Amino acid sequence: MLPYVVPIILVAFLVYNIIKILMEYERGVIFNFGRFYRVKGPGLILVVPLVQKMVRVNLQTVTMDVPAQDVITRDNVSVKVNAVIFFRVVDPQRAVLAVQDYLYSTSQIAQTTLRSVLGQSQLDELLSKRDEINAELQRIIDQQTEPWGVKVTVVEVKNVDLPQEMQRAIAKQAEAERERRAKVIHAEGEFQAAQKLSDAAEIIGRNPIALQLRYLQSLVEVASEKNSTMIFPIPIDIISTFMQAVKKP
Repeated sequence: MLPYVVPIILVAFLVYNIIKILMEYERGVIFNFGRFYRVKGPGLILVVPLVQKMVRVNLQTVTMDVPAQDVITRDNVSVKVNAVIFFRVVDPQRAVLAVQDYLYSTSQIAQTTLRSVLGQSQLDELLSKRDEINAELQRIIDQQTEPWGVKVTVVEVKNVDLPQEMQRAIAKQAEAERERRAKVIHAEGEFQAAQKLSDAAEIIGRNPIALQLRYLQSLVEVASEKNSTMIFPIPIDIISTFMQAVKKP
C-alpha cells in the first residue's frame, strides 16, 4: 500500500498545480520563466509547473474607504474629511506589471489627492459644491491610476467634520440668513399690499360709483356679523357743509 501513496500524492500535487479554474470575474496573468506570456481566463486553464506562474487578478469593482484626512482649506479652516472610492481593474497585465500593489497604491493616491484638492477649496465650496469636488477628485485619481490599468469610476466625499467653534459660527450665519429672508418676504408682502391699495384707490377715483358700492358692501358685511353696534361712515363733504353752517353768524 505504501508504494502507491507516494505516486498518488505526486499526481495530486501536479494536478493541483497544473489545472486552474478562474471565475468569470477573474483573469490569470501567466509568466514563463519570469517573463510575461499572456492573460488567460475565465474558465479552466493549464499552468506548467516549474515553468509557468500565474497571478490572479480580480476584475470586480472595489469599494475602498479613504481614511479621514486633516485638511486646511484655502480660507484657513481646519477640517477632517473622509471619502469612499470605487474602482476596478480594466487591464490585468498592467495591474500586475506596472505597480507592485495596485490596491495599496490606489489608496495612497486617493489620500494625497483628497488633501490636495480640498486644500485648494474654501469651506463654503466644500459644503455647497460637493458634486463638483467629487468630479474633480475622480478625474485626478483616475488620471494617476490609468497607467496601472485601474479605472476609477466614482469618488464621494462622505463626511466633513468641522471644529465646534466653526459649527457655532455656521449656525449663527444660517439663523441670520433665515431672519434676513423673513424680513425681505415681509417687506415684499407690504409693498404688494400697498401697490394693490394704490391701484384700488386709482380705480375708485376714476369711478366714484365704485366707492358707493364698496360702502354698501361693507354695511352688509358688518350687519352679517350680528354686532350690537354699527358704525356708519359719513362722507367728508357732508360734514364740511355742516361745519361751515355752524361757523356762519
